[in-house]
Amino acid sequence: MPSDSLNAASTLASLLTREHVLRALRQIAREGRPLPPSTVYELVYRGRRYPPRAVAELAYRLATGNPAAHWPRAAGAPTNALLEGLDFTISTKRPVLTSGSGPDGEEVARQQAEDLYTGLPKDTPEAPLPSAAAEPGAPYAPPAYSRTQALAELFIDETALDAALAGLQRRRNLLLQGPPGTGKTFLARRLAWLLLGAQDERRVELVQFHPSYGYEDFMLGFRPDAEGQFHLVPGVLPLLCQRAAADPGRPYFLLIDEVNRGNVPRIFGELLLLLEADKRGPAHALRLPYAPPDAPRFFVPENLYVIGTLNLADRSLSPLDYALRRRFAFVALAPQFGAPLRQYLTARQVPEAVIEQLCTRMAALNQAIADDPELGPDFEIGHSYFCQPPAEPAQATAWLRLIIEQEIGPLLADYWREQPATAAAQLRKLLA
Repeated sequence: MPSDSLNAASTLASLLTREHVLRALRQIAREGRPLPPSTVYELVYRGRRYPPRAVAELAYRLATGNPAAHWPRAAGAPTNALLEGLDFTISTKRPVLTSGSGPDGEEVARQQAEDLYTGLPKDTPEAPLPSAAAEPGAPYAPPAYSRTQALAELFIDETALDAALAGLQRRRNLLLQGPPGTGKTFLARRLAWLLLGAQDERRVELVQFHPSYGYEDFMLGFRPDAEGQFHLVPGVLPLLCQRAAADPGRPYFLLIDEVNRGNVPRIFGELLLLLEADKRGPAHALRLPYAPPDAPRFFVPENLYVIGTLNLADRSLSPLDYALRRRFAFVALAPQFGAPLRQYLTARQVPEAVIEQLCTRMAALNQAIADDPELGPDFEIGHSYFCQPPAEPAQATAWLRLIIEQEIGPLLADYWREQPATAAAQLRKLLA
C-alpha cells in the first residue's frame, strides 16, 4: 500500500476510541449477531471472546457513522496493537468449553470477578454488557396477567389472595407452607405475575433447594474449568440481583422451591441479613467472603422479591432457623376439596358422580389423617393431584382410580408404614 494510503488509514483508525469499541461490544451482545470466527487471536472482554477485526470494523462504522465502512487495518498485529492501545486484552485463541472457565488465565478471572457482584458504583462510566442470562434483544411483549385470571385458576378466595400479596409487598419475602399437593409453587408464580402485571418469565428465576445445594451454587464460589484451574463463578442470586439493580423501576422475583430441603443458613450466608426489608440497597452492602479486595460490595436491591415454598409433611427435614423465619411473612395453604375444585372439574366436563366421589372421599381421608396423633394436618393430601382431568368425560372414572392406586395409595403406605392395615383400609374406602 502506498505511503499516502497508509497515512490515510492510520488517520482514520485514530478516530477510534475505547468508547466506540465498547459500544460495538454492547451492540454485538444485545443483537446476538453472528461474527466471523477469528483464526489466531481473540479480544477477551468480561469473560467473553470476540474476533478482533470484526469488533474493530463495527466500532469503526460507529465512529464514522458509515454502516458500510471497511476497517482500514489488516487483521493480526495491526488491529491487535490498536485495540491493546485502547486497553483491551488480546489473547491467543483457545477453546472455551464451559461458561465461566478461564483459559486466558488471571485476566479472564479478574474480569469475571468484576461482574459477579451488585455493589456500589464503579469508578468507570462504562455500561455493563448483558450477561449470558440477559433478556433477548428482540421486542417481546409478555401476556398480561390480572386478578381475574388469578382467581379463576387459583383455589383460594380473593381475601386470601389479597393477604398473600400484602405480606409479600410488606416484607418483600414470603413463604408458602402447606401439605403436599396444595399448589404452593403454582401460587408462587402467580403472585409474581400479579405484581408484574404480566406472565413475564424474564424477571422470574426459579431454583430448588436440596441437601447438596450450597453457598457456592447460590451466592459465589470457586469452580474448576476444563483445565483444572479454579475461578470465581457467581451463583443464581448475584446474577439476578445484578439484573434487578440495573432495572430499578420494575420488580424481579426469586422463587425457591422446597426451601427446607436445603441447609438454609449455609446456603443463604449474608443473605440472612440482607433479606430484611429495611436492609436493602447499597447503603447496607456487605463484602462477600470470596470477593477480591477491590470488588464492589454485594447488596440486595429493593425491587427483588423472594417467594419460597415449604412442604410440611417431609419428616426428614429440620425446622427452619428462627433467624430466617423472622425475615419472611408466612401464608398457610390447605387442601381444597370444596366448591372451587368442584367448579374447576365441572368446567372440564368431569361427570358429577366422579366429582362427588373424589371430593367426599378425599375430605374424609384428610380428616382421618388430621385426627391421627402420629400425623396431623401437615400430612393432609392436596387437591393438585386431581387438577389434570382427562379430555374425554368417559375416561374420568378410570383416571380417578389410577391416581388413587398409583399416587395416593403409595403415599398412604408411607404415612402408615408401621400400620399397614390402616393404610390398606383407607385405600379401600377411596376405591369402594
